[in-house]
Amino acid sequence: MAKFSDGDPAYLLNQQYRDSSQLSKRIALHEHFSTNPYGLHQWVFDHISTQPSAHILELGCGAGALWTHNAERIPTSWDITLSDFSEGMLASAQQALIALPHPFHIEVINAQSIPHPDKSFDVVIANHMLYHVPNRQQAIQEIRRVLKDDGHFYATTIGRAHMQQLDELVIKRVPPAEPDDIAENFGLETGEAQLRKSFSHVTIHIYDDALKVTETEPIIQYLHSKPLGFSDALTSEQIEDIRAEVNAEIEQHGSFYVTKVTCLFECWG
Repeated sequence: MAKFSDGDPAYLLNQQYRDSSQLSKRIALHEHFSTNPYGLHQWVFDHISTQPSAHILELGCGAGALWTHNAERIPTSWDITLSDFSEGMLASAQQALIALPHPFHIEVINAQSIPHPDKSFDVVIANHMLYHVPNRQQAIQEIRRVLKDDGHFYATTIGRAHMQQLDELVIKRVPPAEPDDIAENFGLETGEAQLRKSFSHVTIHIYDDALKVTETEPIIQYLHSKPLGFSDALTSEQIEDIRAEVNAEIEQHGSFYVTKVTCLFECWG
């Protein structure tokens, strides 16, 4: 199976995150079939603790989902900078946020070199993005540098078992040349040790959720959007075989169950 590096900036920028189209396909599966009725973005927002006049930086904001899902909860006094390394993603964010009354600063930023002075922000947020950064330790040091002494860093990521049933649909037909390494790069089991090199306090919050997918096609669309070489690696017959397997599971059990492992690291000091 074709395998693209999750830390290859050229691939990520020019293909996976050129715009929000691929990411939106993956998000749609979660939005329609998650078992936890309280959304992840609302849950993350609940954990952000800061003073009313806070300066906030989000790295890898994508299409701005954290803010569109919490539009009515954003304090008017917050000064918010949204950033991504993809101009296409930022264009999607600007379009999504245009209806929100709150103003946002929009910047292209590489997390490994944040163009802001020391101690600029009360809060830095990185949702599901640090595992893509080639030099994570440098990025984490940069985040600590731009945080105020009493500032907090919030980073979401996944665990090793996250979405494993969907990955297995492909892997058992065409084994990858190397394992998918997102959770190994920066995940529930591997992130704390990396963060403790720059932060004296690290707390882990677990988001309880799973998927019960009652339609087959959203799973096929999800797999097509993943950076696993799905479209190129599998024959049309194998794709139809996956479709048949998912159909059979849904017919027998009413849904196709998928494990989700999502966590939030809260760091300070």
